[in-house]
Amino acid sequence: MRRIYTILLAIASFAALTTVYAAPAAFAETSVLGDACNKGNNNSVICKQSSGAEGKTKKFVADLTNLLLFAIGVITIIMIIIGGIRYTTSNGDSSQISSAKNTILYAVIGLVIAFMAYGIVNYVVNEFS
Repeated sequence: MRRIYTILLAIASFAALTTVYAAPAAFAETSVLGDACNKGNNNSVICKQSSGAEGKTKKFVADLTNLLLFAIGVITIIMIIIGGIRYTTSNGDSSQISSAKNTILYAVIGLVIAFMAYGIVNYVVNEFS
């Protein structure tokens, strides 16, 4: 039992570190590019694309989808941890085991759907704007 708690603690620590380090990395690209464009480095293709109403709309949609994808990732990690805890504390009860497995399965399915939605949104924004 102690080994299971150690594994769960390691997973929770990994999830916390991933959350702490992934958030700045997810938004670093837009803030760095915005700073570079504001400092007079306006000759790059990215600065030219992000100017005007069309560029602001693309940037808003990109920032919003990045934020939502990050939030879904955090929720997925939390749900997988909860499912793991429920699985380890089920004491062999088959209904609790199946419920815990379903929690983990639905969390992973939700993450896959979120990635697919992210790809669709990026395709539509880049193709039709």
